[in-house]
Amino acid sequence: MKKIGVVGSINMDMTVLAERIPLKGETLKGENLRYIPGGKGANQAVAMAKLGAEVEMFGCVGDDDAGQKLIANLRDVGVETRNIRVMPQTSTGLAIITTGENDNTIIVVAGANDCVDIAYVESVREKILECELILLQNEIPQETIAYVVDLCRVNGVKVLLNPGPARPVSEELIEKLTYITPNEHEAVILFGKERTFEEMMAQYPEKLIITQGSRGVSVCLKNGAILHIPAFKANVVDTTGAGDTLNGAFAAAVTRGEPIEKALMYANTAASLSTEKHGAQGGMPTDDEVCQAMNTRD
Repeated sequence: MKKIGVVGSINMDMTVLAERIPLKGETLKGENLRYIPGGKGANQAVAMAKLGAEVEMFGCVGDDDAGQKLIANLRDVGVETRNIRVMPQTSTGLAIITTGENDNTIIVVAGANDCVDIAYVESVREKILECELILLQNEIPQETIAYVVDLCRVNGVKVLLNPGPARPVSEELIEKLTYITPNEHEAVILFGKERTFEEMMAQYPEKLIITQGSRGVSVCLKNGAILHIPAFKANVVDTTGAGDTLNGAFAAAVTRGEPIEKALMYANTAASLSTEKHGAQGGMPTDDEVCQAMNTRD
């Protein structure tokens, strides 16, 4: 089995429900306080592990209770964790989420995720290079992302960048990637609003994959045709983590040799299934569940 690596964020999500989003200076009563494992990197690692892939997580947590719980959670679902570094006198990454009236506000405290630096990457260099594919996201320092991309490029390791949260990425960096998977909002930040999504994808055939939520996912094939795969019909309960599920499922599928069309159909189905349960990681499906859903789709 080919190994997939994730170099990215590991967060604890603290969620609280309120009657609405509070105004500036206002205090509201909250309820249903929950601490849920998160971080885009960890979410994608969990998605792949639940789908049966061999996955190793590279990242940092703080020397606190949250860090230990997050490592244990990753290990429990089958992610290799031995090279996650526990940073002394540092807090684990935290996302503080207030939800109310079908809306939310999120404050992200990077904490130990900022310690995923070039020195850390060098310390796990050989383990990274054992992987067939590396997944990256924008919740670790930008210079680390560029360094990992160059390291993998020189050594023949494929790289998938999920460019969220959105921030500009150089054309030079994009050229070095195997895949880049923005959503529509991120695609505009990356490539500007002057071009259509079809024109963007045509510039990077079978590299630029644009996700569109409930409308599905699109890519330009090498023959110039635009492939659009509509979303699998789902009874949506919670969309949190659907994008991370799609990225993880796509990485798992292409690493085991699936052609891009079948890999995207598999990924889109997995993402849709993940919306039928609460929580980012809790809703992520198994390979059997995805394959069964794809059979009904056919």
